[in-house]
Amino acid sequence: MEYYNYIKSLHLIFVVTWFAGLFYMPRLFIYHIEAFHKQSPDKEILTSQLQLMSKRLWTIITWPSAILCTLFAVILLVLNPGLLNQSWMHVKLAFVVLLWLYHIRNHVIYNQLQRDQVKYTSNYMRIWNEGATIILFAVIFLVILKSAINWVFGVVGIFVLGILLMLGIRLYKRIRGKNSET
Repeated sequence: MEYYNYIKSLHLIFVVTWFAGLFYMPRLFIYHIEAFHKQSPDKEILTSQLQLMSKRLWTIITWPSAILCTLFAVILLVLNPGLLNQSWMHVKLAFVVLLWLYHIRNHVIYNQLQRDQVKYTSNYMRIWNEGATIILFAVIFLVILKSAINWVFGVVGIFVLGILLMLGIRLYKRIRGKNSET
């Protein structure tokens, strides 16, 4: 199984590029929502540019990366089915399902913004933007620790991380509000 590590490497490369897309896409959503509330001609110019950037990121990088990451993961599991007998892998796969749900929800938001339908606030998107971060933390700790028991501590850590991220977002909003007043 000399080729196993090549497949694993490809899997990890596409994990990284998939997450890169999932990290940046909600940022583009934030900018798009904020552009929507600007006056003409800024609104039209920014919206057009953000739609193009989103389309390229989503269709050229994020979707292909998600598919290739998953394909290589399935191949790895076929080549090493013993992984499916390990409890940490079950937990990891549950987080992968959550990641796919997050991805699909981003696709829905992407389609709405491509049609100029703004249904969320930029503050909501700032919070939404942290979804991929939380999943990434969980999966990395599971893969490195390879323990379904220790994942309980990881989940507590994820909630603490989530709370810290929310506090950071609130602080950023407060600072931004003060800067716009001056």
